[in-house]
Amino acid sequence: MSPKNVIFKKTCKDKSVGVFMGKRDFVDRVDSVDPVDGVILIDPEVLAGRKVFVTLSCTFRYGRDDMDVMGIAFRRELYLVTRQVYPPMQDRDKTVHTRVQAKLLRKLGNNAYPFFFEFPDNLPCSVALQPAPNDVGKQCAVEFEIKAFSAESQDAKVRKRSTVKLMIRKVQYAPESQEVAPSVEITKDFVMSDKPLHVQATLDKELYYHGEPIKVHVNVTNNSNKNIKNIIVSVDQVATVVLFSNDSYTKCVDYEDNGDSVSAGATLKKVYTLLPLLANNRERRGIALDGKLKHEDTNLASSSVVKEGVLKEVMGIMVSYRVMVKLIVGGMMGSSEVGLEVPFRLMHPKPDAVRESEMEDEMVFEEFKRSYLRGIIAGDDDDEEGNVSGGDDITPKEK
Repeated sequence: MSPKNVIFKKTCKDKSVGVFMGKRDFVDRVDSVDPVDGVILIDPEVLAGRKVFVTLSCTFRYGRDDMDVMGIAFRRELYLVTRQVYPPMQDRDKTVHTRVQAKLLRKLGNNAYPFFFEFPDNLPCSVALQPAPNDVGKQCAVEFEIKAFSAESQDAKVRKRSTVKLMIRKVQYAPESQEVAPSVEITKDFVMSDKPLHVQATLDKELYYHGEPIKVHVNVTNNSNKNIKNIIVSVDQVATVVLFSNDSYTKCVDYEDNGDSVSAGATLKKVYTLLPLLANNRERRGIALDGKLKHEDTNLASSSVVKEGVLKEVMGIMVSYRVMVKLIVGGMMGSSEVGLEVPFRLMHPKPDAVRESEMEDEMVFEEFKRSYLRGIIAGDDDDEEGNVSGGDDITPKEK
């Protein structure tokens, strides 16, 4: 079956403005970024002469909005741009940029107006640190938001009832080229042992996709007189908050512990298979995610890729991954550890493009039924940012 054009829509409470977008994930391909495009549908009678504006913002949040220490707010706006949509600054037909916008304008009629934004090169991708189940309020995150509102002017006080917000994500796909498969080795000498312990860990490749097993080849040559009591192989996610505090959060997202041992003078060659998934870490506070849209699933955060010329501090939260191989070495005075780490990247594969000729003309308008979820999802709030709102306030008529 041909894919349908799913359109996300949300309407403000006073029914003056509705936002329609063909997608909410926008891809950063390192050399280019998808533009943010959509359509605003207005009700001239409800507007009563007010203008309509739309903004694209990128915000880094390191704490709740009500947190303020010595005058320093834990929230920083990394990017903000505002455009006037109505009355249009130029002829409506000249502002059509994309195929989806053109189809939406035909579908929605004369009260629909397009908007279009391009991301600057130095903006980070969406990242959010997973809150604990009992945490409340906004989590530490880099967030992107589309906001449309009606007001007498751009600088006038905006009424909440005349504002509609829609969270979007900026995600990064893996480059087409692969780096050399990483391999790390270490030689450890012990007191009272003539010969050393040698350990080598090698990965099949340097770049893995989300949901792809990671095979770790471990070679142990134990020429020492020590016994290896256990070998633990794990995947660590390291999230570093680089904008405010440079705090780092290291979380083990998968591990294998089979109780493997290597006696003195023996060797071991074994392949360990790891599979880091969010599904196995949903209750763990501080795990970095690829952004979070309310009531939609996501995955572990992708590895951060810093473009040339961009300061790391602007990235907000940097994410990296490594395989850890830990050997527990027995001894007369107690156990000790020998470990090594192998870095790798975890990202999304570049999707297969769908030819426009194969796209189905029918549009499906995705409405979020809050009334269905209320009582099922704790803390659901009509005013919370990021909901895909339905509402039947501004609905396109079939033609």
